Amino acid sequence: MPAVFQPFEGLSASDFANFPAIYLQIATIIWARYFVIAGAFMFLLWGRPPEKVSATRLAARRPTRPEFQHEITMSIISSAIYAIAGALVFLAWQAGGTAIYADIGGVAGIAYIPASILFYLFLHDTYFYWTHRAMHTPALFRATHLTHHKSRQPTAWAAFSFHPWEAAISAWLLPLTTFFVPIHEGAVLFLLVFMTYCSVANHAGWEVLPRRWLETPVGRRLITASHHNVHHTNYRTNYGLYFRFWDLLCGTDRGLAEPAGPLPEGRTGAVADAAG
Repeated sequence: MPAVFQPFEGLSASDFANFPAIYLQIATIIWARYFVIAGAFMFLLWGRPPEKVSATRLAARRPTRPEFQHEITMSIISSAIYAIAGALVFLAWQAGGTAIYADIGGVAGIAYIPASILFYLFLHDTYFYWTHRAMHTPALFRATHLTHHKSRQPTAWAAFSFHPWEAAISAWLLPLTTFFVPIHEGAVLFLLVFMTYCSVANHAGWEVLPRRWLETPVGRRLITASHHNVHHTNYRTNYGLYFRFWDLLCGTDRGLAEPAGPLPEGRTGAVADAAG
């Protein structure tokens, strides 16, 4: 970890000559991460017979082709916006202009890594809660957040299904934080995968964690699909991202969704296509 941190040291205008190539690489990585994780969830939860799924279904019906096509389209667009911030941070990191570091530096450095991960997650959760809640006000909802709530019963494909304005609002906090709060390279990679996993899992329409674990002291403080699913049916509650801290503090927590009843009879081909 650098002893003295100078945010933009070594970064010049010429460093941006490689921006288009870096941007395409970052965008491809984000798209691949999204399709691999969301596709795995769709196959494991919706692409197999229900009796083979070791999860609790929250969705009242099967997803339809128009629904998941909308979710995929908007997620691709949002990922392209996220890649702008990612490419800029990557270029700055190459020039030594960020607080991303490689040397762990002993026991203190090892202890700092999980602490920094928790800090970044809590910072992201705080920013998300308040911007998310603001986007539910009448003045902002239609212009920013309505696109996401077209998925009244979301699927894993809805993980990044946002209006471009919402994607732009959410894209910059953590990249900017890497200029000021030191974080290890491995922690950055972990956060990127973990954040994608959480977004996919929380929109999957199934709870993959046992209900008894959700009732433990730790489980009652974390956000999973059972918590976020309530938000998609009751828009003015359960705004958080990773932790229930702000929802509980601000009185917007409405608990967990109950398991859904039997699925209506119908075609399953669209679901199989979505999973594939």
